[in-house]
Amino acid sequence: MVSILQNVAVDAANPYELALFWSAVTGRPLHPESRPGDEETQVMLPEGPILHFNRVPEAKTAKNRLHLCLRPTTSRDEEVARLLSLGATLVTDRRNPDGTGWAVLADPEGNEFCVLRSDSDRAATPH
Repeated sequence: MVSILQNVAVDAANPYELALFWSAVTGRPLHPESRPGDEETQVMLPEGPILHFNRVPEAKTAKNRLHLCLRPTTSRDEEVARLLSLGATLVTDRRNPDGTGWAVLADPEGNEFCVLRSDSDRAATPH
């Protein structure tokens, strides 16, 4: 017997607004029944687990122990710029002059996530 990963749950002060951000990040829709003010909402990913956002009363206080890593279809740097324009913040820049590395960003509620090199970025650098 095994367990199947159903969703990745993200605690939030405002689940609907945070789900809107992640919907824009992933280009995927919210669950069709999602409404502003809902206690829970979801971003419907095309494969794998869904992103599930649920309201909690406490604020985020420490670094995430689990985070998402994104591999963009455009270049890493173009995606970082796009995500910053959507409301993300740069937490740690681990991009190297040779094109390797990644960027650590935070969503509007402070949850960290990484932006990795795209396939084209990886093809352009030998390591």
